[in-house]
Amino acid sequence: MGKKILLEHINVPGINTLEVYRKMGGYESVRKAVNEMTPDAIVEEVKKSGLRGRGGAGFPTGMKWSFLDKSTDKPRYLVCNADESEPGTFKDRYLMQRIPHALIEGMITSSYALGARTSYIYVRGEMMPVIRILEKAIKEAYAAGLLGKNILGSSYSLDLYVQPGGGAYICGEETALLESLEGKRGNPRNKPPFPAVWGLYGCPTVVNNVETIADIPWIVNHGGDAYAAIGVGKSTGTKLISACGNINKPGVYEIELGITVEDFIYSDEYCGGIANGRELKAVVAGGSSVPILPKNLILTTANNEKRLMTYESLSDGGFATGTMLGSGGFIVFDEQQCIVRNLWNFSRFYHHESCGQCSPCREGTGWMEKVLHRIEYGHGKMEDIDLLVSIAKNIEGKTICPLGEAAAWPVASAIRHFRAEFEAHVQNPDSCCKKHLHRELVHSH
Repeated sequence: MGKKILLEHINVPGINTLEVYRKMGGYESVRKAVNEMTPDAIVEEVKKSGLRGRGGAGFPTGMKWSFLDKSTDKPRYLVCNADESEPGTFKDRYLMQRIPHALIEGMITSSYALGARTSYIYVRGEMMPVIRILEKAIKEAYAAGLLGKNILGSSYSLDLYVQPGGGAYICGEETALLESLEGKRGNPRNKPPFPAVWGLYGCPTVVNNVETIADIPWIVNHGGDAYAAIGVGKSTGTKLISACGNINKPGVYEIELGITVEDFIYSDEYCGGIANGRELKAVVAGGSSVPILPKNLILTTANNEKRLMTYESLSDGGFATGTMLGSGGFIVFDEQQCIVRNLWNFSRFYHHESCGQCSPCREGTGWMEKVLHRIEYGHGKMEDIDLLVSIAKNIEGKTICPLGEAAAWPVASAIRHFRAEFEAHVQNPDSCCKKHLHRELVHSH
C-alpha cells in the first residue's frame, strides 16, 4: 500500500465531524502555525515540499505564494477553487464530502501563511450537498475557536466563507472565478496583472485547488523535506486520481507519484484492470482537456520506457507522444469504445461552456462540434478530418484563457493517434453511426 496523506483516515466513522477529525490529529497544523511558526517559515516549507498545484496546471505552490504582493497595504485573500467541473474529475468533491475539515484546516493554515484575514471557498454551484457539508464544518470550527477572532488564543483572526459558483465550467479558470465571486459575469481577465498583484476586489490574491490546500497541514506538521521525499523528482508527494471509464474499480485513489501507469490500471489496489475482460484501447489521463493516448503510448513512452504517473513522464515527448497529468481525471476506454463519438461528446461540452469572449473559442468550438457531429452521423467528408486539425490550430494559443486549448488538444490528439478511425467513419459510416442511432432511438422510447 502506498503512502496516504489525504485519505489516510477517510473511512474512520464520523471523520466528517470536528470531534473525530481532531482525535485523528486534525487542526494540529493550525495550532503549530499560529503558535510556533511565522508566515514566511510556512511558505518556505511549502517551497521545500515541491508541492505543485493539483487543479491541473501543476505550478509550484510555494513559488505561487511567494509572488503575492507585499508592497501594498491592501488586504490579502486566499480563494479555494472548488469549482470542479472538468469532465472525468471528481476527487475534490469526494474529499469535501467525506472529510471536509481537511480543507477547512488547510484554508486556515494557508491563510495564516499568506496573511489573509478573509478567505473564500468557491464551490461548483451544482454541488449544493457539498456546500451544506462545508458550511456545517465551518460552523463547528468557529464554535471551537478555530475560526473568527484570535484563533486558539493567538493574535491571528480569520473569517471563512463558502460561495456557490455560477454554474459554468469557465468559472474554474481562476480569474473568471474571481469575477464571479465579485458578482460579475464569469469572464476570464487578461493577464497580467496576475491575481497575486490584482486579484479579488483588486487586492493581492492566491487561488489554489481543494487538493492543494488540503495538503498544506501535512507539510506544516511533518516538514517540506518529508513531503519532498515522497514521489519522484519534481513530482513530489501524493496525488488524488479520479478513475472512471471501462475499469473494474472506478473511484478516487491516492497514489504516490511515480507508480507506473500500468500498475495503476491493472493492479487490484487501484483500477483492477479493464472491465469485462476486454482490452485497453486508450486513456485520457488528466481530465477531458488533455490529449488522449492509445494503449502503446499510455503504458510506455516513445523511448520504450514505462510511463509513470508523474507530471514529467506523462508529458514526455510533448503532445506528439505524451499528454498531461492535469487534474487527475483518469478516463479509460476499452476496445469497443468509439473515439469519434467520445470526442464529439467532449466538443459538445466545450462549445456549450465557452464564455464567448474570444472569437477563436466562441466560433471554433462550435465548428468542431458541427464537423464531428457530421462525421459521427455518416455525413462526413475526408477533408473534414484536416479541417478539424486546422480549426484546433487556429484556437490554440489565441484565447484569453486555456478553455480554447482545452477544447483543441483533445481534437488534435485524437486525430493524430486514431486517424484511421475517423477515416473509417467517412468511408463506411454504417459501421458505427447506425449502431449509435439505434441506441438513441431505443433510449428515446
